[in-house]
Amino acid sequence: MTNYTISDKSVLSQKVDSYAFLVHEGALKEVEKEIEKSLYPHLSEFLKEKKFTGEKGQTCTVVCMVGKKVVHLFFVGLGKKSEKHKALESFRSACALVVRLCQSNKILSIAYALPAAKDLGISEEKMGEVFVSLSEMAHYKFDLYLTKKEDKTVILKEIIGVVDSADVKAVKAGVVEGEQIAQAVNRVRLWVDLPANVMSPHEFSKRTKQLGKEFGLEVTVFEEDEIAEMGMGGLKAVGMGSQHDSHLVIMKYTCKKKNAPTIALVGKGITFDSGGLNIKPTGYMETMKEDMSGAAAVINALTVIAQRKPDVNVVAVAALAENMVSGASNHPGDIITFYNGKTAVVGNTDAEGRLVLADALAYADKNFKPVAMIDVATLTGACSHAVGPFFSGMLTQDEHLAKKIEAAAYSSGDAVWRLPLIDEYKVMVKSDLADLCNDGKTKYYAGATNGACFLSNFVGETPWVHLDIAPSAFDVPDKPYFRPNSATGVATRLLVDFVMNWK
Repeated sequence: MTNYTISDKSVLSQKVDSYAFLVHEGALKEVEKEIEKSLYPHLSEFLKEKKFTGEKGQTCTVVCMVGKKVVHLFFVGLGKKSEKHKALESFRSACALVVRLCQSNKILSIAYALPAAKDLGISEEKMGEVFVSLSEMAHYKFDLYLTKKEDKTVILKEIIGVVDSADVKAVKAGVVEGEQIAQAVNRVRLWVDLPANVMSPHEFSKRTKQLGKEFGLEVTVFEEDEIAEMGMGGLKAVGMGSQHDSHLVIMKYTCKKKNAPTIALVGKGITFDSGGLNIKPTGYMETMKEDMSGAAAVINALTVIAQRKPDVNVVAVAALAENMVSGASNHPGDIITFYNGKTAVVGNTDAEGRLVLADALAYADKNFKPVAMIDVATLTGACSHAVGPFFSGMLTQDEHLAKKIEAAAYSSGDAVWRLPLIDEYKVMVKSDLADLCNDGKTKYYAGATNGACFLSNFVGETPWVHLDIAPSAFDVPDKPYFRPNSATGVATRLLVDFVMNWK
C-alpha cells in the first residue's frame, strides 16, 4: 500500500517527483501566480492554450525542470465551487485522477493541497478517509495473472496531502479509516474479479474463515447436507447442477455493549451464473463471476466494522452457490420449500438469486431477530435499465431505513436510486401452483420490483431494504476510481457508513 502523509507545510516545499493542483472553475489565477513565480513562468499561457478551465474531471499535465530534476505538474478540475451538492463526488474523482496521472507518467510520489472539509460538507476526519480510500481504489487493477512485470499497475510510494495545521490531527485519523475502507473494497473487487474456477463457494468460505481469524470475527459455515437438513430448499436447488456444494456462511461482530441491537447484512453469492437450464446466451454469461458481489460486500464490510467497534451487533449472511447445467440441475416447474416453510414454483432457473436470498433472509430474521436487515444482490438486469451504471436500486417500504440508506449512500459514494415497492405489485409473484413463483407475471413489467416483491415474503416484520447492485457491481464506465471490465466493490462503503451511523 502507498504511504500517506499529512503535512501542514506548503505543497511546493515537499520533496516529491510531482505536484498536483485541484482547481475550481474560475479560480486559476492564484495557483498560476504561485507556480509562475517559482517553477513555470508561462503557466497561464500554457493552460489557456490547452483550454484548461477547472471544469470537473478536466486534467492537464505540465513538465518542467527544477535544477536537473524533471518535475510533473498535474492540474485537476473540481468544477464550479458554487455547486456544493457536487463537491464531495468531485473530490473523490479528483483523488483518483491524481493517481491515474501519476501511473500513466510512471510517477512514484506526489503532493497536493486538500480542499477545506467545510467546502465538501464533511468533517476533516471524513476528508482524510475519502482522500486515502479513493486513492487506493484508483490504484486497484486486476493483474494477478499478468506474467510481465511491465504490464502490472504502477503503485505510488508516497502521496502527501497538505492541510492547515489545525486540521492535521483529524485528517490523520481519517487516513487510518480510509486505509481500512480501501482494503475492504479492493478485497471485494479481487474476490469478484477472480475467475469462477478459483472462486468457488468452498474458496469463498475458506477466505471468509481466514478473515474471521484476522479480524476476530466469529465465522460459521453450513455445508450442503446441513443446508438440506435445515430446509433451505432454495439454496440447495440452485446449486444442484454444480460439482461445487452450496454453502451458507455466517460472520458475526459482537459489540461489548449489553443488550445491543443486531443489524443483519445478507448477500447473494452466486460464484458463477450460467442461468441453469434457462441458460444465458453468449454475451450475457461471460462476466457472471460477478454474481457473488453482494456476498463479498457484506462479508468484507464486517472487517471494517470490527476495527471500528460500533455499539451495535452486526451479522453478515452469505448464500453461496454455483448455478450450473447438468443432469442434476433444478428444472423449470420444480416446486421448492424454503427455510420459513413457504413454497415457490421455479418459473425460471435464471432467477436464482432470489431463491438463495429467500433462505438467507428467513434464516437471519428467525435466528438473529435484527432491528434492521439489508440484502445486497446483483439481482436483475431490469434494474440496470432503470437506473444505469452509476446507481444501485434501493427498494423498501420502511421510510426510516430508506432515509438512513440514502444518507449513507451520499456520504460513502455508493449511490442509490429508490425504485417502487408497493403492496399492489406483490401480486406479480403469486402462483396457482405454490405460494410464489420466482419469475412473476410479466404484465406488471418492473423487473427490479418483481425481485423485491418475492424477497419481501422472507423478512417477516423486520425493517428491510433490498439493494439491487446489478447496475453498479461490475464494469462501471467514466469513473476514474473504477476499471473497465472489473469489479467496483459497490455497497461495501455504504454498509460501513450505515452501521457506523446507526442510532
